[in-house]
Amino acid sequence: MTTQTLSVPKVYQGQFGEFTITQSDRTGVIIYRAGLLVAALSFAIGSTLLLFNNNSTVLTLLTPLYACFSLALGVSLFTIHIYLASLHRMLQIFWAIGSIASVILAISSSEPLALTIYNQPVTLFGVGFIFVALTGIYFKEAFCFNRLETKVLTLTVPLLLLGHLVGILPTQGENVLLGIWAALFLVFALRKTVQAISADIGDKSVFTYLKEQRLAKV
Repeated sequence: MTTQTLSVPKVYQGQFGEFTITQSDRTGVIIYRAGLLVAALSFAIGSTLLLFNNNSTVLTLLTPLYACFSLALGVSLFTIHIYLASLHRMLQIFWAIGSIASVILAISSSEPLALTIYNQPVTLFGVGFIFVALTGIYFKEAFCFNRLETKVLTLTVPLLLLGHLVGILPTQGENVLLGIWAALFLVFALRKTVQAISADIGDKSVFTYLKEQRLAKV
């Protein structure tokens, strides 16, 4: 009797009905958070090397670190739970555009990717889409969980990238913003590891309702 009772999944009351959380749901959240952590670690390592040991070797190392960051972010974007399917798809498309632009730049340029982007800010019109997608995650997390670090990141990332694009930020200012970005991204990813799994799954009844509405329109 005890074994049977323990095996019965917990039933949650959602806005549009009851739902249960499956092992597949939990696995998806774990993958999402693992992707964020890998992306944050890659970004933090790359930023630290750039800020404190800026040389040709470091600039070369930034490319594989950036590739790891991008791939991990892509994994998170394909496993994140977002109620609006159109917004979810848009963030994935932004990531894909930025990734493709990055690959093209890395192959076509004789300089390390980081140096090419820094010296040619116009490349952010392509590569920058990756960071638009990342900012979308920050915004979603800030809206859903009211986390201070994601609120700051939602403002910091566009401020740094747009400031560099139009050339209004001094080098020291860019370094400060990059340091804040790297540190808070890592804080955000680490805090996610101890958050309840159910929080990232959300209200599954909303997903079901929205799916039924889309099917009804078809």
